[in-house]
Amino acid sequence: MILRRCLVAALVCLPLYAQKSPITHEQMWRMKRVASPKTSPDGKWIVFSVTEPAYEAKDQTADLWIAAADGSSVPRKLTHTKASESGVSWSTDSKRIAFTAKRDADEDSQVYVLDLDAGGEAQRVTQRAGGASDPKFSPDGKSILFSSTHDPLSAERKQRKYNARVYGGFPIRRWDKWLDEKSPRIFVQPLETGAKERDLIGGSKLAAEPGFDGVSGNSGSDLQPVWAPDGASVIFTATTTRHQSAYASVRMNLYRVSLSGGEPVRITDGKDSYAEPAFSPDGRALYALQERETDQVYSLSRLARFDWPSSGSPKITSSTLDRSVGAFGFSADSKTVYILAEEHGHDKLFTLPSEGGTAKLAFEVKEGGYTSLSTGGSTLAAIFDSSIHPFELVRINPASGHKTLTSFNSEAASLIDWQAPRHFWFTSKKGRKVHSMIFLPPAFDPNKKYPLVVNIHGGPHAMSRDVFHQRWNYHLLASPGYVIITTNYTGSTGFGEAFAQAIQNDPLKTPGEEINQAVEEAIKQFPFIDSTRMAAGGASYGGHMANWLEATTTHYKCLYSHAGLVNLESQWGTSDGIYHRERNNGGPVWEQGPVWREQNPARYAAKFRTPMLLTIGEQDFRVPLNQTLENWSLLQRMKVPSRLVVFPDENHWILKGENNRFFYQELLGWLAKYLGP
Repeated sequence: MILRRCLVAALVCLPLYAQKSPITHEQMWRMKRVASPKTSPDGKWIVFSVTEPAYEAKDQTADLWIAAADGSSVPRKLTHTKASESGVSWSTDSKRIAFTAKRDADEDSQVYVLDLDAGGEAQRVTQRAGGASDPKFSPDGKSILFSSTHDPLSAERKQRKYNARVYGGFPIRRWDKWLDEKSPRIFVQPLETGAKERDLIGGSKLAAEPGFDGVSGNSGSDLQPVWAPDGASVIFTATTTRHQSAYASVRMNLYRVSLSGGEPVRITDGKDSYAEPAFSPDGRALYALQERETDQVYSLSRLARFDWPSSGSPKITSSTLDRSVGAFGFSADSKTVYILAEEHGHDKLFTLPSEGGTAKLAFEVKEGGYTSLSTGGSTLAAIFDSSIHPFELVRINPASGHKTLTSFNSEAASLIDWQAPRHFWFTSKKGRKVHSMIFLPPAFDPNKKYPLVVNIHGGPHAMSRDVFHQRWNYHLLASPGYVIITTNYTGSTGFGEAFAQAIQNDPLKTPGEEINQAVEEAIKQFPFIDSTRMAAGGASYGGHMANWLEATTTHYKCLYSHAGLVNLESQWGTSDGIYHRERNNGGPVWEQGPVWREQNPARYAAKFRTPMLLTIGEQDFRVPLNQTLENWSLLQRMKVPSRLVVFPDENHWILKGENNRFFYQELLGWLAKYLGP
């Protein structure tokens, strides 16, 4: 009887296994994007967002969901509108949430408050021209702190009969936008009926400084304001030196502004940069991420602690952790700080005594990693994903691992034929330990030979990690029958500060050698790799490296470069940021130091031989269009087989659904042309 049941079970399972197939672009793109968990202060609930992607923006939906932190109930949807919500925060009594959304007749995103106890619809509480973002309840729950922008030329701009941009200083562009006269502001909106918003820094000497700005991001700048524990003042991050960014590093400082008025007071010494301020639950300490100002182009993000209310000099509590602090949160008793940090291809959880001491790995992570850490009460929540497990909400036990609270993508993932990556290390010719990952094709047979595709990560101060990625999905690249290798070359993060700094004055040569050496090691270790059919490429810094490989080797059948620089000199002059580039290259371009002369792919155009696919978003100001056009001209001049694809409405990444599908179609078609199936 037992044998019969086993046979029946096996037969039932066979059709399910047979249904497994290589991942398609449709499957990859339509995986639900679970993100931005926010844990209630009492630790009982977690609000998070779920985006249901579509190829057309009008068909995409995004809503807020809520889950019981202990997993005792099925997660349920909180919002049901077409517009997406963002910037969720909880009231201290864990009864209300605030968020921003653009609804109904809103011209810009506004702050809404939803009473979870009373139920019903969320109520709009701001009507700010220019919109609102990042709302936070005051400690007493009677007011909302939020960020917005000030536009001194709004009325004048509407009356202009001409269309022109005029600048008197740097910077003029950021990511994919031209900058204008707008600057960040902080407002407080009392929640009592009829109360008016208050601009906390408008009219201050600080906000009038020519270099005043917040922390720069791809979508703008942010002052990152937080309430002080007593609710009588606000802490925020700002700089007054943005206008000097063409020739000096921009330092971010922490400021305090009183709700009763007065000039903001700087509470850091200006020697280093600070960001992401947050108070411990007991209110006795202010924490922030610190980046030291040194002559190095890279510095770890360290966790700084200020005693409160008398701030004084900070104590660096994470000094024993040779990793950048990516996110942090607190235990309910404020005695422990939880840290997410990159390490060896994963994002891992570390624990640290709140007043400083030895940082310890909470538990080993062998697959995937964690992002978007959120703490409340005794609950630690995060998003977990890996290359074969798309995004889900989890609750983390610091002693053992995580419990998955959602299953939005589990069924779709179960139908895909894929495997977790294999990790391997080698010692480079310079004596450095270098990490790589191998991703296998569907229906993998170790007795067969497979073409190799070398996918190079961007940055360079980033890390190839075991993640589910829409921009560069390892398994979609592998789906035609390729082995994928990705290497954390010198300059990568997650391997210590010195390893990341070692790329300074050597931006392309050593990383390029290590990528080629990783391929040699992979061929030795994995006999299923066909060394006669290999391709390489990447995006951003990975595109830079692809162009360097074009200039320095003919080992590959073809190359691909998305948003890659080919000319260090013209990249310096046209990118949205320039000073850090000359620091990385050993001096300004006109001095023509060794890096400018010896590690500039364009100077080796006479050696260009390998067929190359070039792709670029026309709205990319980080690696502007001119770089791809220069490369295209060089390849065409040298009669190298090449193909150019320009996306007029994309920036540094190909983010729109149909454009992304076409991008992969072009890339996989290019690889098939030179590698075969």
